[in-house]
Amino acid sequence: MTLLWLRFAMLLYGVAALAVLPAALYERPRWRWVAVPAAIGGALFHFVSLAETLDAAHHRLPVETHEVQSLLALILVLAFLLVYARYRSVALGIFVLPVAFLLAALAAFRPGVESFSAPLHIGGWWIFLHVALLLAAYAALVVSLLASLLYLIQERRLKSKSGRFGWLAAFSKPLSALDTPLEMIDQIAQRALLFGLPCMTASLLIGSVIAQQYYGAAYFRDPKILLTFAMWLAYVAMIYVRRVSGLRGRRAVYLVSVVFFCVLFVWAANQFSAVHRFPTP
Repeated sequence: MTLLWLRFAMLLYGVAALAVLPAALYERPRWRWVAVPAAIGGALFHFVSLAETLDAAHHRLPVETHEVQSLLALILVLAFLLVYARYRSVALGIFVLPVAFLLAALAAFRPGVESFSAPLHIGGWWIFLHVALLLAAYAALVVSLLASLLYLIQERRLKSKSGRFGWLAAFSKPLSALDTPLEMIDQIAQRALLFGLPCMTASLLIGSVIAQQYYGAAYFRDPKILLTFAMWLAYVAMIYVRRVSGLRGRRAVYLVSVVFFCVLFVWAANQFSAVHRFPTP
């Protein structure tokens, strides 16, 4: 039943991802009344599926790669709904909802082996909080990256009106319907980063305390752990540079992309870790 609920959620995410296109791109605001309820319904089914899976298999601990992907998808959809509730704009869903759909599809049709390299009793609910906060930080980074890309597209659309980007005009014309002023898009990108930083910091602190208690100092010499703290430093540096220099547009996309690739690199380092590993089937 857990996979059935997840597949229902994935289906609703697909409906929302399709419905958000005419709502955001082609001046069909009524489609948002399909996209938003579908996203809400998908999130409810997704929550039930994830809660049942984690409770039955892991005593509420998300410890397998595809379950982590599933939780990340749910957090992304919740981020989209929060942005909609705050700004009444579904434009971000053009990018966020397809990503959530793909992550949910991976978890729904390729469920992995429920295993983790550490004993599941370690840390209890603190482990869950560690994982959830870190995924919230990752989701905030993804939202910031996608918002920065949307900013870049909107900026180029405005420039294309003057004929400087004629090659983009055919593609960007529908984007004129986007109810997303540049200032609002930039605000979403910045607030997502500012939300993600304390989540990542708290997650690393919780993980460090648990690791020190059960593994000792040797844990912090693991390559993945070292790369994770390097990623945190890159995250802090990105926020500092962005706020001090006021970066927007293309440069902001490049800056966020660097940190995003750092996250992907840290995730890939999972295969080389001896103490913090999510085995895949």
